[in-house]
Amino acid sequence: MTDNPNMGGMLKQLRQMQKDLVKAQKELAKETVTAEAGKGAIRVTITGDQRVTEMEIDPEIMANSDAKKFSKLAMEAVNKALEDSRNMAQERLGPLSSGLNIQ
Repeated sequence: MTDNPNMGGMLKQLRQMQKDLVKAQKELAKETVTAEAGKGAIRVTITGDQRVTEMEIDPEIMANSDAKKFSKLAMEAVNKALEDSRNMAQERLGPLSSGLNIQ
């Protein structure tokens, strides 16, 4: 295939990393994180591939808040869940790229 003996090993390593990455991405899609705002008044659950799967809203927050405050709390919960999801993905996917020894 090539005259460079290291190239074959590198290609094999890249193929394995690609398989590992696809597997990790599928697993992340099944994992969830939950974040809350307003002392638990709004809770958002999101997957590792950043899809919101659940949002719980305490009815009292809707009755006792104006729309602006409610919107702020909802955004806070969603943004926190997204941040947690990205951190989880980095923890799971980061080690996969460190295995590649390119010189």
